[in-house]
Amino acid sequence: MNRRNFLHFLGISGVSFSVSSDFFAYAGKLPKSELAVLPSLPPSLADKLITLEGLHSNILIKWGEKISTDQSFGFNNDFLAFHQLGTNHGLLWVNHEYVNPLFIKGTERTKANIDAEMKEVGGSILEVKKIKNNWEVVKNSKYNRRLDANTKIPFAWDETIAGQKEAIGTMAGCAGGKTPWGTFLSCEENYDMFWGDRDRNGKERTKAWIQWNSVYPRPPEHYGWVIEIEPKTGKSKKLVSLGRCAHECAAVTKAKNGKIVAYTGDDANFEHLYKFISDSDSSLEKGKLYVANLEKGEWLSLDINDQPILKKSFKNQTEIQIFTREAAKMIGATPLDRPEDIEFDPLTGHVFIALTNNKIKKNFHGSILKISENDNDPGSLKFSHETFLTGGQEQGFACPDNMIFDPKGNLWFTTDISGDAINNGPYEGLGNNGLYVFIRSGTNAGKVIRLATAPVDAEFTGPCFSPDFKTLFLSVQHPGEQSESLESLTSTWPDGNIPKSSIVTLYGPLLDKIVSGAI
Repeated sequence: MNRRNFLHFLGISGVSFSVSSDFFAYAGKLPKSELAVLPSLPPSLADKLITLEGLHSNILIKWGEKISTDQSFGFNNDFLAFHQLGTNHGLLWVNHEYVNPLFIKGTERTKANIDAEMKEVGGSILEVKKIKNNWEVVKNSKYNRRLDANTKIPFAWDETIAGQKEAIGTMAGCAGGKTPWGTFLSCEENYDMFWGDRDRNGKERTKAWIQWNSVYPRPPEHYGWVIEIEPKTGKSKKLVSLGRCAHECAAVTKAKNGKIVAYTGDDANFEHLYKFISDSDSSLEKGKLYVANLEKGEWLSLDINDQPILKKSFKNQTEIQIFTREAAKMIGATPLDRPEDIEFDPLTGHVFIALTNNKIKKNFHGSILKISENDNDPGSLKFSHETFLTGGQEQGFACPDNMIFDPKGNLWFTTDISGDAINNGPYEGLGNNGLYVFIRSGTNAGKVIRLATAPVDAEFTGPCFSPDFKTLFLSVQHPGEQSESLESLTSTWPDGNIPKSSIVTLYGPLLDKIVSGAI
């Protein structure tokens, strides 16, 4: 593959981006393909986890299993992040996003039922080890712990938020990130399902359909933040600096000057893409928040002193941080199609953003956006952008959601077709949600391959490699979510009873070949 063809297949414009000769020397050393054509797994509607030949799966832990004498693994596991303690040994952070009352204590909105649900969200820290060929949770480890809806978490900010210096609990944790200093980042996304939401004038914007606020009238402004967690202690804080919205993720890297940069997407129709540039090389507490204007190719400052319209409209910077969406729209942020996960291409440094869909716009299949920062510097305030990959019937996938790159630049991603839409209308023939990989080199370069399919109603989330890239940790979230009653279950995965979200490990010769560049 010559330089021009390689640039074309990566979607790189030679005008806007310069690739060093070292990169092409590296690309030329990638192993030769061992398979002429790598087949894609056919669509499936079966209530089981199916993998392509050469890829195997094991269940690591299921909802409700004990992780200590007094704590259990939470509901609807999502984002995963690994903190290494040694060879084949580490701590795994797990988000527990939301609850389905049907499977816990029932749909009646009593205090007892809500109290039970509050223990199921937040996050888990698990000590995990590879024993022979299988990863296992170390039961009753001193590291195993839970954060839930009753955990007190301080705000990392000089002023109070809705009159308080700390929030009670975290929930709605969707995707997340990890910092260069090893802490986990958990992102509170659809917090309004628990607490509702309101505008700056106190007017109700959305109702809380799970209605926790009917028993515990907590301020919605205490949720919708990025949480930073220390792996070994569970000590946490809410990072007001990154603004408040339906955060899907927080992808962290460094600018050329060494300052920390965090990208985050607001996962809702017509919402925005944000970037935070820290004042520090080792903290996310202070700095400046920006929002993307794609038409201009500019990051727009959300600092009250940089924008006259914000200074006129908001009382202070704290109010901007709390009502970030309103501020972003005032200064001309580009509305997007549900910006979800964000990852950095290890081959080029470009920023990839999953735009899941926007059914209001008749964009049913979604796409993956690529941003090229000027001078390839995350600290730049100018960028170019283009669509890297689009979903659709021809491509064999729809609604890209969570992503991860392997060392060879292969892009692994999961899909999030909602349970009530699977195999219907524009999604007919695509089957259940899946795990896919976009191959970057060799005979299969440019091909999207379905590696695994999820059980009924479920989606795969939180893909996370072990440090040696021999294992992919993966969440199987909300199987059976369309069930109307315990007597009429749409899924009984994984053990033939009430469906249980679980973490699985994927491994095998196929994974080894992909991450080594041999396919």
